[in-house]
Amino acid sequence: MYFSNLRSKLLVGLKCHRTLSFARTFSSEDEIVAQAQVVIAGAGVVANSVAYHLVLNGWNDILVLEQGHIGSGTSHFGSGTLGLFKPIAHRNIVQYSIKLYQQLQDMGYDIELKQCGSVNLAQTKDRLIALKRRLAYNIPTGLHCELITPKQLEDLHPHLRTDDIEGAVWVPEDAVANPKIICEVLAGLAQQSGAKYKENTVVEEVLTKNCYVSGVKTDKGIVNCEYFINCAGMWARELGLKCKPPVRIPAYPAEHFYATTGYLGQGVNEFLPCVRDFDSHTYAREYQGGFMVGWFEPEAKPAFESSQVPRDWLNHLKKDFKRFSPLWEKAVNRIPILLQCKDPELVNSPDNFTPDGRWILGETAEVNNYFVACGMNGNSLQGAGGIGKAVAEWVIEGEPTQDLLPFTVQRFLDVHNSRHYLRQRTKEIVGRHYAVLYPHQCEYKYARNLRCSPLYSVLQTRGAVFGIRMAYERALYFDTTCKRGDPFPQMPPGTFYKPKFFDFMKEEFQVCKEGVGIIDMSSFSKIEIKSDGLEVVNYLQSLCSNDIDIPVGTIVHTGMQNEQGGYENDCMLVRQSENSYFMVSPTSQQTRVYEWMTRNLEARRDSMVHLKDVTSMYTVINVVGPKARELMSELSNSDMNLPPFSYKKVNVGYASDVMVMSFTHTGEAGYCLYIPSEYALHIYYRLLRVGRDYGIRDVGTLTQRFMRIERFIPFWAEELTSFTTPFEAGNGYSVRLDKKHDFIGKMALQKQKEDGITKRLIFFHLNDIDPDKDIWPWGGEPIYRNDEFVGTVTSAGYGFCADKLICLGYLQLPNSLSNNRTITSDLIMSKDAAYQIDIAGHRFSCTPYLRAPPLINMTVQGRKYKPTVVSYKSDISN
Repeated sequence: MYFSNLRSKLLVGLKCHRTLSFARTFSSEDEIVAQAQVVIAGAGVVANSVAYHLVLNGWNDILVLEQGHIGSGTSHFGSGTLGLFKPIAHRNIVQYSIKLYQQLQDMGYDIELKQCGSVNLAQTKDRLIALKRRLAYNIPTGLHCELITPKQLEDLHPHLRTDDIEGAVWVPEDAVANPKIICEVLAGLAQQSGAKYKENTVVEEVLTKNCYVSGVKTDKGIVNCEYFINCAGMWARELGLKCKPPVRIPAYPAEHFYATTGYLGQGVNEFLPCVRDFDSHTYAREYQGGFMVGWFEPEAKPAFESSQVPRDWLNHLKKDFKRFSPLWEKAVNRIPILLQCKDPELVNSPDNFTPDGRWILGETAEVNNYFVACGMNGNSLQGAGGIGKAVAEWVIEGEPTQDLLPFTVQRFLDVHNSRHYLRQRTKEIVGRHYAVLYPHQCEYKYARNLRCSPLYSVLQTRGAVFGIRMAYERALYFDTTCKRGDPFPQMPPGTFYKPKFFDFMKEEFQVCKEGVGIIDMSSFSKIEIKSDGLEVVNYLQSLCSNDIDIPVGTIVHTGMQNEQGGYENDCMLVRQSENSYFMVSPTSQQTRVYEWMTRNLEARRDSMVHLKDVTSMYTVINVVGPKARELMSELSNSDMNLPPFSYKKVNVGYASDVMVMSFTHTGEAGYCLYIPSEYALHIYYRLLRVGRDYGIRDVGTLTQRFMRIERFIPFWAEELTSFTTPFEAGNGYSVRLDKKHDFIGKMALQKQKEDGITKRLIFFHLNDIDPDKDIWPWGGEPIYRNDEFVGTVTSAGYGFCADKLICLGYLQLPNSLSNNRTITSDLIMSKDAAYQIDIAGHRFSCTPYLRAPPLINMTVQGRKYKPTVVSYKSDISN
């Protein structure tokens, strides 16, 4: 329906405009309109797509400002490749882009679209596993792709050398198109429906009033506006800083090389599939009777290091033939016909890359109605169509209409926007696009050691191997073979099988079951919420789906929902006094949830409630295990027999005002200590000294993760998102529809409770799988019920108590039962239902559970901790 409407709207001007001779609606050189509803900075393919989708939805009071001319930034040229063989969230965006471009082509616009397909090559066994894992979840979700042999590869692309290829994946729906022409077509169509474009106009400042966009100051004058969308490409970060308050947009350009060969003869068919030779960091496509070849280098070079990105950027680029030569050799090795090209045309075409290699989209945390669409990571065209639609709908509806959580601009902090940080991170982020990324085992090399807990240095000497989350260094596990004076341990080579450090994790789990484990959890987001009177209670009751009017000294677990009942936050609220709460949220929520709560506070116009981010003020230590109470009682010289979900302030050692909370993030017995950071080292050393008699040892966050999964505790951004509800996630116990206060999402949750749910989070034990020999599930694997696809694994790990691999995943109704309105417990647990999980092309049977299965009680009371000998194969090297 959408595309039929699209077609009818565009056909109006088809006859006049299919040759790209659009009548431009530019005003004269010195004139600029004084008012527009939406101002877009930049006129590249992404900006034009946003403008186009806004006018398509009836918003035609649009002004697009371009400092040069249309498409003069990184959209001036590009590979034009359109690849669908990606994680689902990315694929959905690209899939829409291809459909949009196909519509433009069908309507007579010659955008040089060719659905030539692509081949994705594997030179190593691990690369082949990575491709098989991606194949497994793409096929049942609607993408036509298949594993092919080297011989089939030769048939598809006769110019490839295949003797070193382990296998490949053929994706027939992949395509190529001309980015420059599409950029111009979208701009023309936007103008045709009323959008105004102004070239050679520089945005000097984004104006704000009460943290809302109010206008833009340009070199031609001021334009008042309600919305501002930063699509400025390589200049997006600098433009973000030209605002009060400054807006963080951490994207930085890297040099990005490609070469063209010119015509190589009739043997080069124009419909040859695109080639992605990941292990050679190379991509190639047919281009004008020859080839275009480009690279995602393992270590790239940041562009324009000595200055800001100049407006005449093309005049500042150099052709680095020394850097180019080994890359070209790899391409020739794969495509020998390239030898016929004696003088390839090398082009240095920089593009914006982001700290994690994902697009940056959405409304900013700092300024309301300030939106961003940038960070295309080497291929603007690929996402432009879908991104334009997604951002336009976000502006119009006031919230995302699809799951964009992986791409939101609010996933970053100020530290990510540092120029020095970005230059360092950019060096490796380019190459990661083609790297084998092993789950939980591929940490960044550059721009590290920025956010560290006070315990970082001492944990490092005790064998900690660190990973990062929101730039915060967190101990993943502890290498206990590391001795004082040895080099600090590093993450071993990654694997899709049992991790090489698994034995360390097993030991960490044992101590949490038999003695005392301590986990540094300082990275969690922490916010104080206070008021002079009881206004804070009414404010939080309006945000939280649970009843937060709890006794002072107690803790409540609650979600904060959106109008559809989906999660905006999952948190613990500690009531410290009648008018004061302390909130603990996931690490990645530090920016996002603070902004969301602030905006809801502004909407209430309640100036009596105050929010304060205190994340860095407290060091958090989880004290986990059956002997935690005895240890804490001895350390604090007080009775630590606290009821579950309660807290009190105690003195620990010589330190005062330590908040002790009677829950852990593992599901095990124990406490969370929220320690004023100046006392952190003192308390840590006291824990170690006194805890020696209780079998104490350090535990990493990966072990904590596996323990959480086995307790069926869902994770933010994995199981809990804006598009999943508490009833679907099994958290219905935390929803109080009967509380007297209305809250955001109450109507949607009430309706869902009455009507039933269409998907449900389920726990699985995997059967007939050997953890020592088989590939492990890591997340993203498809779930089958009686051979029908019914869902996807959201998180996975090893169940230490069950001694099995375990998964969580949402189940939905199979196609054969689509007449059923809801998914029920009886349907899920039917004796006629046989479940399997596909791991890299091999299906393993699995057993579903509606609740966490009973755990084996491994606690040993009344004796000192001794390491337990278990029978499994060790992977710790001597």
